[in-house]
Order: sequence, then structure tokens, then C-alpha cells
Amino acid sequence: MPALIDIRRRIRSVKNTQQITKALKMVSAAKLRRAQESMFAARPYARTMAQVLKDVAARAEGEENHPLFRTTSKEGRVLVVVVTSDKGLCGAFNSSLLRVSQRFLADNTHREVLADAVGRKGRDFLKRRTTIRKEYIGVFQALAYFKAQEIAQSAMKAFLDREVDEVVLLFNEFKSVIQQRIVTQRLLPLEALEEEKASQDYLYEPNPRSIFDKLLPKIVETTVWQALLESNAAEHGARMAAMDSATRNASETIDKLTLYMNKVRQAAITKEIIEVVSGSAA
Repeated sequence: MPALIDIRRRIRSVKNTQQITKALKMVSAAKLRRAQESMFAARPYARTMAQVLKDVAARAEGEENHPLFRTTSKEGRVLVVVVTSDKGLCGAFNSSLLRVSQRFLADNTHREVLADAVGRKGRDFLKRRTTIRKEYIGVFQALAYFKAQEIAQSAMKAFLDREVDEVVLLFNEFKSVIQQRIVTQRLLPLEALEEEKASQDYLYEPNPRSIFDKLLPKIVETTVWQALLESNAAEHGARMAAMDSATRNASETIDKLTLYMNKVRQAAITKEIIEVVSGSAA
């Protein structure tokens, strides 16, 4: 049997780990509330912007279409923007997304795939599997709109300069504290509704191209911003759930070790009593 001091040392170690996981859970719970508020506030704006874009584009004349609408080849180069976290301890948040990224790379072996990695976990995973064009580390430490602008403008520049023919966004969408949904969304080229399905008609002043020059980049930036907000909230939700599960597991481990320690101690006491009685009888 192991010595009592070894069992006590292990119990102490598990208790220290439990304190860490409990603290991380509380921190993630506090951050999750703020992340949810920002995410829910941005959802209606992003949804309305996307609808306005499709309506406006459907009613615009063909010769006025913006380069961000240009038709591209299905065999051309593709840029995938993968949004992961910088830190671990968040359950399957990163691993599930990276499995989808791996599957995306496998499905596009006939194309040249470039990657923009948002988050250290995605960067470390993708650099061994494809060419990383740009990496954005530490984005979620102080999440701000200008960071979404930087990511979106870099992707738009690559698309407009014909470095890539398509831009795809991969991120975790927040569904609940214990559930995230992995989204694969085509960011560029932009899509318009068919004209007969458009819900509104518009008068353009001064002209559609001038409006598109202002409106379309803003919509791409808003889409990226919404993806970052969704991923941020999903990360904190996943970490809170993972740390809550780890804390409960630690409690169960402590109970089992305590019971085992008591059994070992009782066995040692019983053995000593038997030795004393046997010596007295002799």
C-alpha cells in the first residue's frame, strides 16, 4: 500500500488544481456576460446590413456591379480565415473547429489554399498543413472593431488584387453556454439576391457604384466583426463549461482519495493492534 503521506500529497495537489479550475470558471462567467451583451447587440445590425446589401445589389444595374461581386473560378486560389482562441482549457472549442479546417483542406486539395490565422491555436495547427498568409495573435485580449477592420481589409485587398479568388470564414457561432456551432461562411465574393426576390426598390444618389464603394467594405468588416464576437462568446462559454466539469471531477477525485486514505490508515491501525496483542500473548 502507498504511504499516507503520498496520498495526502496527492489530495493537496488535486485541491490546488480545483481552486485554479474554479477561479477560471468564475473569470470566464464574468467575461461571458460582457461578450454575450456585445454579441447580441451586434446580431440585428449585421443581419440587417446583409439584407440591405442583397436588396441593393439585386436592383443595381449589371454594369455598376462592384469588383467585390466579381464571379470567380471554382478552381482558383482560396483564402480561409480560421478564428480560434489564443489559449486552451476550453474543451472541444478549438479541436472541433480545427477538425473542420482539416476537412476543408482535404476537400480542396485541387486548389491552392492560403490561410489567415486568428488565434494562436489555429496558427500552430495550420502552419504545419498549409501556407499562412497572415496571423493575428492576441486579438481577443482586448477585442475591438479596428481589429476586425484590419482582418477584413487585408482579405478584401487580396481578393481585389486577384491574389485569391475566394475568401472563406471559419468560426464558432455561439448557441448556448454548452453548445457552439461551427460556421463555414463565404466572405468574398459577395452575393446578391435575384431581382425578383428583392424586397425593396431603391433610388440611387449619386450612383450605385459610389454607394457600393462605401457600403460593401463596411458589410465585409461587419461580417468579420460579428464572427469575432460570436467566437469570443463561444470561447468563454466553452471554457466555463469545461472548468465547471473539471471542478466537479476534482471533487469526486478528492472524495475517492480521502476514502482510500482512511482505509489505508485504518488498515495500519488494525495491523499495529494485532502486533501489540500478539506480542502480549507471546
